[in-house]
Amino acid sequence: MYAVIKTGGKQYQVAVGETHDFEKIEGNRGDLVDFDQVLLVRDEDNVRVGIPIVEGAKVTGKIVEQKKGPKITVFKMKRRKGFRKKTGHRQQLTRLRITEIAG
Repeated sequence: MYAVIKTGGKQYQVAVGETHDFEKIEGNRGDLVDFDQVLLVRDEDNVRVGIPIVEGAKVTGKIVEQKKGPKITVFKMKRRKGFRKKTGHRQQLTRLRITEIAG
């Protein structure tokens, strides 16, 4: 059984027992998080596709850790002008273990 959920402006395919990194979700280690925006639910027999979300479906996950992603280097330059700008970015991430898919 798996589901497709929407969070943080992105869509993720999740299954029970898997761990995924999502954009920052408020909470502490061990807290449960519910996702209401479920776009698709599939089990062995049938597939339910929402328009745009599946009514009554819910995915529950448990926060494993709060962390930072890999460093991204952003470099801007304008030719022949002597303009150079180098900055970096590390995205705040939340690692979740999916515990239940209901619906």
